[in-house]
Amino acid sequence: MSNGPYFGRVVTAMATPFDENRRVDEPQAAALARWLVENGSDGLVIAGTTGESATLSHDEKVSLFTLVKNAVGDGACLIANTGTNDTRESIDLTRAAEDTGVDGILLVAPYYNKPTQEGLYQHFKAIASSTKLPVLLYNVPGRTITNILPATVKRLACDVPNILGIKEASSDLAQISQIARDAGRGFEVYSGEDGVTLPILSIGGVGVISVTSHVIGNDIRAMHDAFFAGDMDTARELHLKALPLTKALFSTTSPSPVKYALERMGVIKSGRVRLPLVELNADERRVVDAALAEYGVARAQRV
Repeated sequence: MSNGPYFGRVVTAMATPFDENRRVDEPQAAALARWLVENGSDGLVIAGTTGESATLSHDEKVSLFTLVKNAVGDGACLIANTGTNDTRESIDLTRAAEDTGVDGILLVAPYYNKPTQEGLYQHFKAIASSTKLPVLLYNVPGRTITNILPATVKRLACDVPNILGIKEASSDLAQISQIARDAGRGFEVYSGEDGVTLPILSIGGVGVISVTSHVIGNDIRAMHDAFFAGDMDTARELHLKALPLTKALFSTTSPSPVKYALERMGVIKSGRVRLPLVELNADERRVVDAALAEYGVARAQRV
C-alpha cells in the first residue's frame, strides 16, 4: 500500500471481466487486478461503477472482493464498493466485505430514491458506523441525480470518524474547492473524473479514482509524481496529453469503451458487458482505436 494518502494516489476503478456466458471471469479478474497494480495503480475499487456493480449480485460482489484480495494481497489498497440505494443492504454488504480483508469501503450516493441531505447524512452515517473500515464517499450526481452538498460532507467528516474522504465526480470545481476547504485537514478529496484530475489536485485533491488508468496507468502515476514534486510543466503536459484518450473512453456509456480498449491491448480476452449495457458498435470502436493509436498505446502482454 501507498505511503501517501490512505487510499493511495492512483486508484483504478477496476472493470469486471465476463466470460462468454456473461459470468464473472474469475481468472481474468485476478490477472487484471495484478496487471493494474504492476502498471501504476496503488489502489483498486472493486465492483464499482466501472465494475458494473448495478448488474452484479451480492454474492458476486463478495466473491470479487475475496478474489482480488487473494490476487494482490497487500500490494494495493483494496476498496470495496458496498454502496446501494438500500441502507440495510449496504450495511449487510459492508459487513461481508470487511470479512474478506479489504482495506476500505466506497459508498455512492443512493440512486433513484432522491434522498434529502438529511437522508444522505443518515444513510452514510449508518453504514460507516457498521464497520471499522475507513470509508470513502462517492458523489456522482450525473448517475445518481442526488448531489452530496459540501455542508453534508463537512458534517459527516466531523461526526463520523471513519469517513476519511470523498470521490468527487460532480464536475463542479467550486463545490470541490468548498469541500477541500471545509471538511478539515486530512480529509482526502479524490478526483472522480480523469479529465479534471490536475485541477482538483491544484485545490487540495490527493489523487484520482480513475478509468483511464486501465490504459495508461504509469503515465497517470507519473503525472501525480510530477505534481507532488513541484514539476508543474511535466504534470500539465501529461494531463493534457491524456485528455483525448479520456474523452474516447467516455465517448459512450462506461465501461464499454475501456473494456474494448483493454481487449484491443490484449490485457483481457473480451470486452463483454452485461445488459442493459452493450458492446461498442463499429463507429464507437473506431473512436477508441483512433485515440489509442494517437496516444501510442502499445499492445500489452496478454494476461
